[in-house]
Amino acid sequence: MTIATAPERMGAPADRTGAPQHLNFIAGQWRAAEGGAQFENRNPADLSDLIGHFPDSGAADVAAAVAGVAEAQPAWAAASPEARADMLYRAAEIIAARTPGIAAELTREEGKTLAEATNETSRIAANFRFYAGEALRLKGETYPAPGGQMVLSLRQPVGTVAVITPWNFPLSMAARKIAPALAAGNAVVFKPSEVSPLMGQRLVEVLLEAGLPQGLIALVHGKGPTVGRAITAAEGIDALTFTGSYAVGAQIQAALGTDTRCQLEMGGKNATLVLEDADIAKAAGIILKGAFGLSGQACTGTSRVLVARPLHDALLGRLAAAAEAVVIGPGDRAGVTMGPLATAAQLEKVGRYLDIARDEGAEIVTGGLPDQGELPEGHWIRPTVIAGVKRGSLLLKDEIFAPVVALCPFDTLEEALEIADDTEYGLALSVVSDHLPSVLKIAEATRHGIVKVNAPTTGVALNAPFGGVKHSSNQSAKEQGGANVMEFYSSLKTVYLGA
Repeated sequence: MTIATAPERMGAPADRTGAPQHLNFIAGQWRAAEGGAQFENRNPADLSDLIGHFPDSGAADVAAAVAGVAEAQPAWAAASPEARADMLYRAAEIIAARTPGIAAELTREEGKTLAEATNETSRIAANFRFYAGEALRLKGETYPAPGGQMVLSLRQPVGTVAVITPWNFPLSMAARKIAPALAAGNAVVFKPSEVSPLMGQRLVEVLLEAGLPQGLIALVHGKGPTVGRAITAAEGIDALTFTGSYAVGAQIQAALGTDTRCQLEMGGKNATLVLEDADIAKAAGIILKGAFGLSGQACTGTSRVLVARPLHDALLGRLAAAAEAVVIGPGDRAGVTMGPLATAAQLEKVGRYLDIARDEGAEIVTGGLPDQGELPEGHWIRPTVIAGVKRGSLLLKDEIFAPVVALCPFDTLEEALEIADDTEYGLALSVVSDHLPSVLKIAEATRHGIVKVNAPTTGVALNAPFGGVKHSSNQSAKEQGGANVMEFYSSLKTVYLGA
């Protein structure tokens, strides 16, 4: 099989700065957007570092992408489960071998520390291996029936799946959508975030090298809402999976017709509840990882700490000290433990919420913007701890998506649950306590899709269901992990066999 190699790896032209000119991958070919429009991508830790130019695609590019994969999909659907599994296993091996190089590119493009980027890249291989196994486990059932009949169900691919992914986990989010889609026999139209488009390209390159039929996946870059809207309006999309903001997810859901399956993951406002019996040192470590890891840019990140009043001051002191010990800087620099925010828009958003905190009379104990000249020009914010946050504050309700954590004391377990659920989101909640009756009561009563005990809100098992309630997920198809997700990427056909 001839492998379609990414053009810049073949000496494709660069602009006058030396930055590569990247392309879409449509109908088995690397090509520019119709009309030639482009957008640039820069390192969030050093805005003078131009990573490259990417196609700014439109409706014509999307139409060509959908048509191309639709033509290739029937042959892939007819391929044996072993063939699909083998391709995904090969992709896992390629990723594993290239982890250091891809992780370094991820740090440069999205801003993670090198350790965080290495962990994410390694997780792609794990996802590919897991869903390679699921390709072999797709099954129907038989049912008892009267009159000598046999009734059975067949599980078949849905057809063409549109995959729209966020910038905060540009590899692992894409892998855990694309891998099950391919394992089930579908074709994929893939639109990565404009903030991390190079990672989308690297993932497609790996799949092609692993032997995925060239026409079966399309990569369509684009800046702004144009490409997403074209995808939701395109004829021939049978399912769409999206991770991003609630505002965009709601627009996607409204735009899709009844014939298109839709899976949406749309954020969280996650809390850690520190009960009165909690060990303060353990609680601080759990919160530190959940709130400041990944620069706070995780949908499961900890942004609220609800703490039993007798523990409040001691916990606040530990969190402030831990925040001040975090070393911010470019993620590839030795000793750095937190990178920048990914975009200028995120930085501006943090500034607005810090203003809200001041207006509401809350105390910014530590954090905020670093001194000018201390770091390269980039999107920098220090780990921020805010105390004196009152019930009903937007700091306890809105998703900020940054290393900003707000503390609010409570007096009773019932009050803690009320505050925890007083938000439009319901993704992850963690509890720090060894009091089993209280832990079980919280787990059963809270309106969150994930409950973790004595562990950070961040970090999930790849073989377990993932999703939330309320505005965190659409409820028709929320599971984005484990074997459950295969139900979204396949459909059941019922067959009646007469005597």
